[in-house]
Amino acid sequence: MQTSPRYTSIPAKSVRPSSRLAQLTVPSMAPTVASTAAKSSYMQNAPEPMIAPPPHVAAKKDPKLANNWKTTPADKLTDAEVMAMPDSEYMNEKQTAFFRLKLTALKQDMLNNAGETTEHLREDTVVVPDPADRATIEEEHALELRTRDRERKLLKKIEQSINRIDAGDYGYCDETGEPIGVGRLLARPTATLSLEAQQRRELKQKMFGD
Repeated sequence: MQTSPRYTSIPAKSVRPSSRLAQLTVPSMAPTVASTAAKSSYMQNAPEPMIAPPPHVAAKKDPKLANNWKTTPADKLTDAEVMAMPDSEYMNEKQTAFFRLKLTALKQDMLNNAGETTEHLREDTVVVPDPADRATIEEEHALELRTRDRERKLLKKIEQSINRIDAGDYGYCDETGEPIGVGRLLARPTATLSLEAQQRRELKQKMFGD
């Protein structure tokens, strides 16, 4: 009678996951890679620091254009020519006329865009059978309406700026009374605060909320 061979069971060695894992992973990762991975993980979880606004850099004036405003009508002046005007002529009659024309043109653009949106909505009243096409059209309408809503708010600011020109207050900061500056007004004709006052307000809003 043959007897089946006896197999001696070998007790399993206890495995230490932490040390074994370290032996498998750490040698295969270069120290610089491990450091980079740890830094990346920290940066993802770290709170975002408050970034201070960049310092304002005054736009350069072209001295060759400094006197062009004297012989050029307000509706023919360029931004560079207005920027080159002497500080002593800030918000004189020619300059305020230039900004009135700029604001009026912006206002007309807003009104034209509103009219185009009305036409688009009227033209797209036909029911589209395909659900995907209908969803696309509805999303385009929603986006256009949101854009028009932002322009509606801007239109109100434009009208207020024109009224400020009529009252002689345009171009001066509401908080400090100091000149806002031609460069800032060219970039944002509806500005009512100087750059420094605007930065202080935004920083205060970040720290204490609205």
